This record gives sequence, structure tokens and C-alpha cells, in this order.
Amino acid sequence: MSNIQINIYFTAFIALALSIVFNYLIFTFTKNTNYQKNNNEIRLSRRNVPPLGGIAIALSFLLSVRLLGQAESNFITIALFGVLIAIMGAFDDFYNLSWKIKLFFQILFVAIPIILLNIFLNFESMLGIDLNNTLNIFISILWIVLLINSINFIDNMDGLAVVVSGGICIQIILLTYIFAQNKLTDISVILLFTMFGFLIFNFPPAKLYLGDSGSLFIGFLLGFISILFTWNNSGSQILSYILSPIILFFTIPLLDFIVIMHFRITKKISPTTGGTDHISHRLLAKGFSEKKVLLLFFIYSVINFILIICFVMLEGWLSVFSFLFYILQLIAMFIYLKQLEILQ
Repeated sequence: MSNIQINIYFTAFIALALSIVFNYLIFTFTKNTNYQKNNNEIRLSRRNVPPLGGIAIALSFLLSVRLLGQAESNFITIALFGVLIAIMGAFDDFYNLSWKIKLFFQILFVAIPIILLNIFLNFESMLGIDLNNTLNIFISILWIVLLINSINFIDNMDGLAVVVSGGICIQIILLTYIFAQNKLTDISVILLFTMFGFLIFNFPPAKLYLGDSGSLFIGFLLGFISILFTWNNSGSQILSYILSPIILFFTIPLLDFIVIMHFRITKKISPTTGGTDHISHRLLAKGFSEKKVLLLFFIYSVINFILIICFVMLEGWLSVFSFLFYILQLIAMFIYLKQLEILQ
């Protein structure tokens, strides 16, 4: 098959249009079907909403990324495994798979493209050791699986996962553009516009849910983008050789993940059980509406991005101070959020 290459702006429009069409078709043909899969779990809403928006996002992305040409052949491979993990998520949406089965397939679908394409976080270089990339591959798989489940956890309120993931995409677009990593910029733009198409149906009150198919797919792609990003710093940033700034963009889903794990472990609740102990639920319990919670997450995302950009662009101790301020506010936010009442 000959390679097709289309301008990124037109490709983004196609991605948006495909996402809108696919989501509309899914909503039209599935809105009268019963999707209550597990009545034993505590959920924010019991509304019967189709959880298949992720399938539309995955298909839209796979078709659109093909239009970027041969330069993205590696990412087409990654996207194919992303579709596989989305299909696994769809099975979970309908059949409530065991967490062990889900974790096994997450590791499998992440490990294969990492090994096949020989892409990984260079953790061994940071430690000054050489284990023939064994540790690099292990850490890379662990990192992406962590992100997959963090995005899955953040999908707990209408519009939230898309707003948070979309914010991460925008930050990646800006950073990769600054550092002239245009392939990742294009990929992130395509992912962002497929999510925009879904947000039309997911904004409160939602007509479609992202479902595990969507949250796993988005977390999968964002995880690989974070690994593919090459941190070519000038050497003037003191901390730059330790930490790639793109990792810090995942602050919100990782913060939510840590708050949940802390609460459930201390209360001896299974971490794999659904509940209303997420950050968003705690803010709802304080009296914020869903739309105001989305706005708060967006504002916090912007604040974090400013601190991260200061860490990246400033030199010497100014860079260090920006990073330390980021860490201190993150600790303060964790302490504050974990003390909030959970939504009953």
C-alpha cells in the first residue's frame, strides 16, 4: 500500500470529523441498550450511558495517523497495539474482567512494541550502569502501565478524563514544538482532536462514556509519547539530566492515583474496586458542580505547566527553584486533598 501524507491541519480536521461521526453512530445505535455491568461497585452515577466512546477515539486515531505518512510508521505499530488494548478494555466494560487478566494484557500489549521497536526510558544511563537495557525495558513497561491505570482512574466523572488528557496533550504539543520534535507534535495533535470529537458527547451531562476502552487507549498512547520524547537540553538546566519534563505533565492523574491508593490501603479497601474517593468526588463533596470541578482541574493543569516550562527554559538555580516549587505545591496539594471528605 502506498503511503499517504496530508498536511497536519487537514489531518486534524479529519480526525475531529471522524471522531464526531463515529461517536454519533455509537450513541445512535447503542443508547437504548443496558450497560450496567457491576451493581456491587460504588459509582458516582448509575445512569445507563454507553461506555463505548473509546472505541470511536481509537478508530479515529488509527485512521487519521495513517494519513501522516511513512514518517509515522513506528507509531502506527504502537497505535495498532493501542487498539488491541482498547478492545480488551471494551471486553472489560461488558464482562467486568478480573484485574489480574487486565494487568496481564496491559503488560503484554505494552511490552511487545517496546521490545519490537527498541524504545525505552534510558534509566540505566541515569544510574550510570549497563544491564543491556533490561532495567530500561522493565522501568518503561512499569511507567506506561502506571499511566494507563492512572488515566483509567481519572475517568470517574463526566468530561474529566478528556479534559485532563486533553490538557496533557496540549502541554506535549507546546513542548515538542519548542524542541522541534515535530513527529510527536503531530501525533499529539491527532490524539487531541479525536478527544475533542468525543468531548461533545461526554461533556456534563454525558451522552457517552469513555469506558475502559478509551481510558486504556489514551493512557497507552500518552505513555509511549512520553518515552519517545527526546530530552535534548542545552546542559544549562541543573536537573535536566535527571528528569525529562514531559513526565511532569502527568501530575493530575498520578496525584489522583496516589490519593486513592493512600486512602484505600489505609482503609484496607481493595485498590481495584470502584469508588467515590477520587479527587473529583472529594471536590464534589465540598459543593462544587461538575463543570466547576472541570474548570479547577484545567486551572491547576495550567499552573503546573507554567512551573514545568520555567524548569525547562530557565537556567541554573532559577530552574532548580521552579522544580522545587513544583514539588512543594505537589506535596501540599496531596496533603490537602487526602484530608477532604469522600463523596457519600
